[in-house]
Amino acid sequence: MRQGALRAWMFVHKWTSLISTLILLMLFVTGLPLIFHDEIDAALGEQQWTPANPGGPLLSYDEILARALENRPGEVPLFMSFDIDRPVVNVTTGPTPDAAEADMHFASFDHTSGALVPPHEPDGGVMHFLLQLHTDMLLGLPGMLFLGAMGVLLVASIVSGVVVYAPFMRRHDFGVLRVSRSPRVKWLDYHNLLGIVTVAWVLVVGLTGVINTLATPILDLWKYDALRDLTAEHNGAARTPQQARSLHAAILRAEAAAPGMTLQFVAFPGGSFSTDRHYAIFLHGETPLTTHLITPVLIDAETGAFDGLRDMPWYAKALSLSKPLHFGDYGGLPLKLLWALLDLASIVILASGVYLWLAKARALAPAEAADEAPAPMAAE
Repeated sequence: MRQGALRAWMFVHKWTSLISTLILLMLFVTGLPLIFHDEIDAALGEQQWTPANPGGPLLSYDEILARALENRPGEVPLFMSFDIDRPVVNVTTGPTPDAAEADMHFASFDHTSGALVPPHEPDGGVMHFLLQLHTDMLLGLPGMLFLGAMGVLLVASIVSGVVVYAPFMRRHDFGVLRVSRSPRVKWLDYHNLLGIVTVAWVLVVGLTGVINTLATPILDLWKYDALRDLTAEHNGAARTPQQARSLHAAILRAEAAAPGMTLQFVAFPGGSFSTDRHYAIFLHGETPLTTHLITPVLIDAETGAFDGLRDMPWYAKALSLSKPLHFGDYGGLPLKLLWALLDLASIVILASGVYLWLAKARALAPAEAADEAPAPMAAE
């Protein structure tokens, strides 16, 4: 590679690393406990609730809906969702079908008895705080987009680091550790080795992280574009919940229309995810990975007729698949442990990159400087 091109790549690597390093450190540090969020929640007692009739028969969805409306007189159902690992049905109600989020009420019900399930901590607990810090820095959509920009810089830093690492490797054996040299050179070698070994994983985590930061605009596009195509021809006169037919029968009809899929979410007539006259019933796959792929089915709330379904568009599938890839939660505990080790390695890479950059501010001997080259994530 020509010296001019190499200097340009080193310039890109240096500044993309410097700008993003501290934010990326925060993301990798907060991401480490989030890999084990299920295990931590269980250890903190978040999952100690038990159903009234463990292993017993489940109430129909109509019975659960009736209990929810009894609990909120004068309100209408908006959404119904279902816990994955316990028999709990969550019902969101509001004063009108198009109620604002601030006016909605969320309650959870025991699917075996219809009793109210105690809510989680009002503030969501420490894991909820870490998740919000990791996803949007507690700033909402602007924070998500800012973190997305940092993810783009991470990818640029990795690519440029790989490019400038190649000339360095021509002078040394792969994975060389010059332990007899100065502390800075030793840390540079550790930094380079960890960086090149984890480069593929960090690229995956970085790219999926960027996709995840675009969740709000992607879901809005899906809702207002792709779902509109499914619902447009059916929008008509409103049907009140009293005129609607059995929700339970509608769910069974939707599951029959999409075999091999499992119930995830129901949007009631009049809401933003449905039409004025349909139950929009969202189903997902049954494997750890396909559980994130969703298919909406429209069932006429008055007649019970099946009125169509749509597969997720490619951009919504990319978003759904990026979440399990980002957190490594689709392969059980062994994959989580691997993700945690790679996360720890990335923290060492980033922290050593900061050290190397600070140390470079001091004068270096020319011979020592000649032996140095930045690595895929070096903040050089």
